[in-house]
Amino acid sequence: MNIAALDQLWVYLSGNPLLSLLMTLVAFAVAVRINRALGGSSLFHPVTLSVSMLIGLLLLVDMDYATYFEGAQFIHFLLGPATVALAIPLYDHRDKVRQLLWPLLLACVVGIVTAVGSTLGLAALMGARPETLLSLAPRSVTSPIAMGVAEQIGGIPSLAAGLVLLTGSIGCVVAPWIFRVLRVQDPAVQGFTLGLAAHGFGTAHAFARIGAVAGAFSGLAMGLTGLLTAFILPLLVRLAGIG
Repeated sequence: MNIAALDQLWVYLSGNPLLSLLMTLVAFAVAVRINRALGGSSLFHPVTLSVSMLIGLLLLVDMDYATYFEGAQFIHFLLGPATVALAIPLYDHRDKVRQLLWPLLLACVVGIVTAVGSTLGLAALMGARPETLLSLAPRSVTSPIAMGVAEQIGGIPSLAAGLVLLTGSIGCVVAPWIFRVLRVQDPAVQGFTLGLAAHGFGTAHAFARIGAVAGAFSGLAMGLTGLLTAFILPLLVRLAGIG
């Protein structure tokens, strides 16, 4: 096959939205294999690896994000059903959730205030600009909510989404060590902590590494944190005098 034929083939493929879908699936499959080869280390989370590979591919083929998303939106659409599906294991453990409802709500509020306060305080001490501060503030909630909240309070949605991924990766790496040091063995507590601090990454980690109970409570924490953050964060930003 000559160069002209290859160019025509690439023009055809680059105009096909399914190319983005194929790139995403292949990148994630390769990332999963790499993660397993490295012993399942959270430091090399499949999502983080696949995102890095996709960024490299997009730069290599000179494809802008809007073109890529035309095909990747099929996977993006599945985020909704996947999130709703988290209610199934939560329903299976509804009795335990009912018993711990008020402590969980209190822990969620305290966790949000602590995460936002520490993030804004440290970033401000390091001289971060207001736009950066407002993008950092919602880093502990799932990406769609973080982007919406960041836009609402004056931050940069794309930066907020990147910070969410970074937060989730770090949370999955640090959490097991913290659990060992503090001798936290209850899967419900471990799961809720992961969902609160590491959102979707933490929920996946809880299901895969700890069990169904931890996954159910992690999904609950992720949902509660996203819901409450949307209401609490704008108030905290105004109180801090940033927005």
